[in-house]
Amino acid sequence: MKYKVTKRDKKLVGTVTLEGSKSITNRVIIIKALCPEFFEITNFSISEDSETLVELINSTENVLDARDGGTTFRFLTAFLAVHEGDVVLTGSDRLQKRPVGPLVEALRSLGADIDYVGEHGYPPLRIRGKRLNGNRIEIDAGVSSQFVSSLLMIAPLLKDGLIIRMKGEPVSRPYIQMTLNVMKHFGIHHEWTQSVISVPHQEYVGRKYNVEGDWTAASYYYTMAALSDHVDLKIMGLNKFSYQGDFAIANLMQQFGVSTSFIEGGIHLTKTDYRTKSTELDFRDYPDLAQSVLVAAAATGTAVKARGLETLEIKETNRIEALDTELQKIDLKLIPLGTTWNLGVRADKPLDKTLEINTYKDHRMAMAFTPLAIPFGEVIIDDPAVVTKSYAGFWEDIATLGFEVEKI
Repeated sequence: MKYKVTKRDKKLVGTVTLEGSKSITNRVIIIKALCPEFFEITNFSISEDSETLVELINSTENVLDARDGGTTFRFLTAFLAVHEGDVVLTGSDRLQKRPVGPLVEALRSLGADIDYVGEHGYPPLRIRGKRLNGNRIEIDAGVSSQFVSSLLMIAPLLKDGLIIRMKGEPVSRPYIQMTLNVMKHFGIHHEWTQSVISVPHQEYVGRKYNVEGDWTAASYYYTMAALSDHVDLKIMGLNKFSYQGDFAIANLMQQFGVSTSFIEGGIHLTKTDYRTKSTELDFRDYPDLAQSVLVAAAATGTAVKARGLETLEIKETNRIEALDTELQKIDLKLIPLGTTWNLGVRADKPLDKTLEINTYKDHRMAMAFTPLAIPFGEVIIDDPAVVTKSYAGFWEDIATLGFEVEKI
C-alpha cells in the first residue's frame, strides 16, 4: 500500500494534539513493572513499540518477540535478567543486526545468566532471570544511550545498588538524563559525577504519571512550518520544561524561520523572515531529529555540515544510507567527509516526476519526508503504516491541516 499526500497551498494553520512521548512511556512501563505499588499512567503513548513492551512484560510465553523495537529489546534485556524465568528474547531480521553486546556484557559482569542464541553481540538472547546483587560496572556508552538507561532502571532493585562508569562520550546523553528524571519522580535518587552514575539500593514509590507530548513527533510539524509561507499552528501536549532531549528542535528550527511561543498546554508556531543559508549542526545528543532537520534544509536550500550521525547506521534502517538515497531523488547527496556529512544546496528546478519515497520500514523516514508535499505539491509514501511504531495518528492529524491523504 502507498499514500499519495497532496498539499495545495503553502499554509500551515490549525491545531494538533500530540499523544504521549514514546520514550517516556517506555521508561514508565518498565518502572511500573518494577514498582511494588500500583500507579496510574495518563496520556500513555499508543505507539506499537509501547504496546509491544506491555504485551511482552505480561507474557507467559517462552519466546518473546520485540519485533522492530530497539528500545523494547534493550529495556527488556535488563528487566528479564532480574526476573525469574527462562526466555528467549528475539526480534525482526533488522533488529537482529543491531548490537546489544555492551549491555549483555555489563549484565553478565553483575552475574546475569544470558547467552547469545546466534551471532555473538547481537539478538536473539536466552535470558535466565535471577536476583542480582549489583556492583560497579563499566559500559561503552558510545553505541547507544539505551544500554545505560536499561541498567539504570533495574539499579535500585540490586542489593548493592549500581555504580556505572561510562566509557567514551555517551551518545544521546539527554536520554540518560530523561531516564534519571523519570526515576526521580518515582522516588529514586542518584549521583552523576563526570562519567560515573551511582544509584543506591532503594524502592520505587508508586505515583501517578502524566506522560508529556512527544517532541520528536513535533519535529515533523517544524519541518512543515519551515517549508510553508504562512504558519499559525498550535501543537498541544508539549511541555516547556521537558525531559526530552528532542525539545532542541525548537531552537534548531529558528534558523529555518520557525518561531516557537509557549502557550498554556502547548506551543504556537509562526513564521519569521530570518533564514540561514548555511549551518553546522551536531546531532549527537538528538539523532532522531536528523531526518526532519536535514529534509527541511534540503527543501529550503540550506547547506549543512552535520556531525553526530554515526548512530543512525544502526537504527530501524541505516538512516544515513536511506537519507542519501531518498535525497538523491531531489538531486541532493549526503556526502561523508571524515566525521561530518555535507548536504549541499539543491538547484531550484521542478521535478520531472512525482516524488516517491521509500520508507525502509522506518517510521521516521515516512514522517520526515511527508512535508515535501508542501514545496513539490505531492509526494508518494511507500508503506505508510510504519508510522504506527511511534505515531499512530500521524496521517489523521496532518489531514486536519490541509494535507490530502489518498490510498493508492
